[in-house]
Amino acid sequence: MIPNRTLSERGQVAPAVLGCALAVVFASSLLAGIGGATTGASRLQRAADLSALSAARTLYEGLPELLSQGSPRRSSEELEEDALDSAEVAARRNGVDPARVRAFFEAGNPPLQVRVEMVGGISLERLSGGDRLMGSDRGEIRVLASATAEAAPPPGWWTGMPAYASGGGYAGPLAYRNGEGMRPDVAAAFDRMFRAAGRAGVALYIVSGFRSDAEQAELFARNPDPRWVAPPGRSLHRCATELDIGPASAYGWLGAKARRFGFTQRYSWEPWHYGFTAGPAPCASVSGSGSNVTPEAGAAGLPSFVPARFRDPIVRAAARSGVSAVLLASQLMAESGFDPDAVSPAGAAGIAQFMPATAREWGLRDRFDPVASIAAQARFMGSLLRQFGSVPLALAAYNAGPGAVASCECVPPYPETQAYVARILALMDGSGALLVPMPEIRLVR
Repeated sequence: MIPNRTLSERGQVAPAVLGCALAVVFASSLLAGIGGATTGASRLQRAADLSALSAARTLYEGLPELLSQGSPRRSSEELEEDALDSAEVAARRNGVDPARVRAFFEAGNPPLQVRVEMVGGISLERLSGGDRLMGSDRGEIRVLASATAEAAPPPGWWTGMPAYASGGGYAGPLAYRNGEGMRPDVAAAFDRMFRAAGRAGVALYIVSGFRSDAEQAELFARNPDPRWVAPPGRSLHRCATELDIGPASAYGWLGAKARRFGFTQRYSWEPWHYGFTAGPAPCASVSGSGSNVTPEAGAAGLPSFVPARFRDPIVRAAARSGVSAVLLASQLMAESGFDPDAVSPAGAAGIAQFMPATAREWGLRDRFDPVASIAAQARFMGSLLRQFGSVPLALAAYNAGPGAVASCECVPPYPETQAYVARILALMDGSGALLVPMPEIRLVR
């Protein structure tokens, strides 16, 4: 049996119950405040992410104007101001006062990465019905959000093949099938023919496509019979319209069907050699006739900032090493501005800025010999492209060393190296030589 309580005792229960009720209300308000603050922080972080991405895209889009052909038309500071404006616009659209947005450009000059910070306030007066909780004088919880974004080519965007032909009669973009280059319209026609042959049970593959004059010269030196191998400068393979197609078991099908897809057997004694005749004439983009192309025409695809005396050495070196001539030219612009006598504070010398040990490794005896240096540069870059399979990584390895790139499989976080890679990619982009029109704009952290 529960003992009877005195009146005074019963009177003491009411304040206790009321206190418990107030405690529950306080706790509920506190939890509501914390929950609201958590939701507000998530929204603020999302705004920071979107603002950083917007700023990074602005950085990328402004790089060609900043660096194209070695003549900046505005400063890095102006580009950063534009990126900050983009971040503030994105913040405003996501409910954040632009005055609470700050941007930091972390990757040197030109900028590659941007970190955006935002300070937000979660109102406690609104969340708690007017009470100022947790002793906040301003009645709000201060929240900080930050995000870092960068513009970078997507992984695997580069195969190591030159994007543009050089050293032959054709100097336009290349498409690849079975590792062989050709004009893009030729590749599209071959794809249609390949599918039709497959439906007929015939498997086609390409033995040879575009060949530079240097490659043709090597082939002719091994087989100096013009009945079978054209002399350098005379083969239509330099025009990126010609394909040597196999296997031998497909010759009959090709002879009967190839014309339907725009291909013509060039020579009766070569059942494997087909030229594309449904599009522009061979080498039309350079001269209109394969036989009339001058030896210098292969240099026509180089950027205008390349000095005349270095155009042919670059084209020849690119052809021999299977590296884009535009890549080599852009790299030389970034390395020395085409100054054969350049010497860096670290001891790199010459037009391609070789260190002594690296020069010895690639057979370069005189670092101040520009032609020999360009040839060694092309060999070195060809090796790096094969090793890393990526132009950005190969460039980073040329600048910072292969070990630094191999250890992280990335462009190392050195401001000098990141700025070096960005400058060369921008120069290539300004020359129309990049394979990817828009990079991957991604959050780093």
